[in-house]
Amino acid sequence: MSVSSRSWRRSAAVTTAAAAGLIGVGLTATPASAHTPRWTVDCSEVSVDLTAYNEKVTNTVTITVDGKDLLPTETFGREFHKKLEIPSHKSEAQVRLVVKAGDSDKFSRDETKVSPVCEETPTPSETPSGTPSETPSAPAEETPSAEAPAPSTSAPGDLAETGASSNTPLIAGAAAVVVLAGGGILFATRQRRTARS
Repeated sequence: MSVSSRSWRRSAAVTTAAAAGLIGVGLTATPASAHTPRWTVDCSEVSVDLTAYNEKVTNTVTITVDGKDLLPTETFGREFHKKLEIPSHKSEAQVRLVVKAGDSDKFSRDETKVSPVCEETPTPSETPSGTPSETPSAPAEETPSAEAPAPSTSAPGDLAETGASSNTPLIAGAAAVVVLAGGGILFATRQRRTARS
């Protein structure tokens, strides 16, 4: 075998290997950057973010809660973003996301997540009927009224402000008797003198 044919075979092998390497890098890089579905579920809301889809085909998304449509089938292109309120529920609810990629089934998704029950804040209990809502306050101590009159220190029957006494009528009566008696004596004395002369 000539030297030139050996050189030609080596260069052909190197070229083939390089081309294969480039193709392998391209194939592994493409899926990593395309078709990115992200979604979260809590007790009251589901949030969906679908990015890097093929806008030249028809892609669809559907969301159900316990088998009932929360988001009926909707079409989208390159991206889809939406937040939806989950109906109130008293037990865990099954939230299902179905994404169908129009370019390949390998990019489609059919996933289910659990929505927990939201914790309820306790409301203050109402007072039962017939029970007083407020505790009775202690009776206030009775204080003497500032307007109450002070007790009198004078003896019963005395007139406090005039200076008069309950004995005044007796004294006046006695004086009248004395005057009348004096007048009677004076009258009798004059009668006796008149009779003698």
